[in-house]
Amino acid sequence: MAELLVAGGGIGGLAVALAAAGRGYRVTVLERRDAFTELGAGIQLAPNAFRALDRLGVGEQVRERAVFIDELRLMDGTTDEVINTMSLGTAYRERFGNPYAVVHRTDLYQPLLDACRRTPGVELCTGAAVTGYEQDADRVTAVLANGERVGGDALVGADGIHSAVRAQMIRDGEPLVSGHTIYRSVIPMDRVPEHLRSNAVTLWAGPGWHFVHYPISGGREFNLAVTKDDGAREAVTGRPTPADHVLAQFPEIGPKAGLLLRLGEQWKSWVLCDRDPVPGWTDGRVVLTGDAAHPMLQYAAQGACMALEGAVHLGSVLDCDAGDLPQRLIDHNYALAPRTARAQQVARAMGREVYHPAGVAAKERNAEIGSLSQAELHGKVAWLHHGTP
Repeated sequence: MAELLVAGGGIGGLAVALAAAGRGYRVTVLERRDAFTELGAGIQLAPNAFRALDRLGVGEQVRERAVFIDELRLMDGTTDEVINTMSLGTAYRERFGNPYAVVHRTDLYQPLLDACRRTPGVELCTGAAVTGYEQDADRVTAVLANGERVGGDALVGADGIHSAVRAQMIRDGEPLVSGHTIYRSVIPMDRVPEHLRSNAVTLWAGPGWHFVHYPISGGREFNLAVTKDDGAREAVTGRPTPADHVLAQFPEIGPKAGLLLRLGEQWKSWVLCDRDPVPGWTDGRVVLTGDAAHPMLQYAAQGACMALEGAVHLGSVLDCDAGDLPQRLIDHNYALAPRTARAQQVARAMGREVYHPAGVAAKERNAEIGSLSQAELHGKVAWLHHGTP
């Protein structure tokens, strides 16, 4: 039986483990933390994510925890006016074959983790930080921080945007700091006034900032995320931030959006980072996936979706003799690289052109997007939401 090593036990790493185990591999997941957990709050899942989750055998479990959204709303954050809404109802589901949903991040992670624990071919190891790798023509060895070495037929670097596997393979330094700070809060839904509740992902676009919110946790909680283009140059992850500091960053926010923003509590802040697309994510028997391969800004809401797609596609190429693996990994890389590179670039462009324009550019955005029909809006996202062939 061929052996696969996976560096990183996040969403992408666990998805790879399930995909490979389904192809007959014995999989060892090497997680640097002392427990398999997932940090964060709300996450959006487009139809391409559900298509991948179904292939991994956990689609129904995620659906049971999800909130299925009726529409995506784009609002003018300073005037409270509706720019346009994209319906996610019957026509959308028929076109893309699956719904659009939002979940708490743990409601995606836990079904993947539970499935891995149920799968005999998957071994989950904590306290196993991969710092690099060694390989020859026949085997690869993951080198751990504690000095241990773990051997296998292939190694998947699913160790995130600060990937040690990528650092050795590509040597492109630290991630790029976007200059955008995001503040996140999750509050009980019963704190939200009835007239401000909706089964929608609502985005308020302002000059150099935006605010997005939606229900999660089966509708029991309300996810708030507000982002400022503040020129931040230092990467920050989950820093507790006082509510008065958050509110002070958005003086132009309109009355309705401002009311919702003021509901936030126990805010935490992140500074968003990504990397430039690269065409190659393989080195012999080693391949990158998810944020280790193609980290992207949040603006296309596709980071987790792309990680799930990539895991399923990687699983399909692993259905082979171990001796063919290096070429199969190259084939996987070059099948997906144009799509993920486009998603990375589109995410950046959406931040500039849809979420944060000011003045005349904002008026032009409102007119252009406001004029689109439902069919045209669905056409704009078709290349993303259909998923990888």
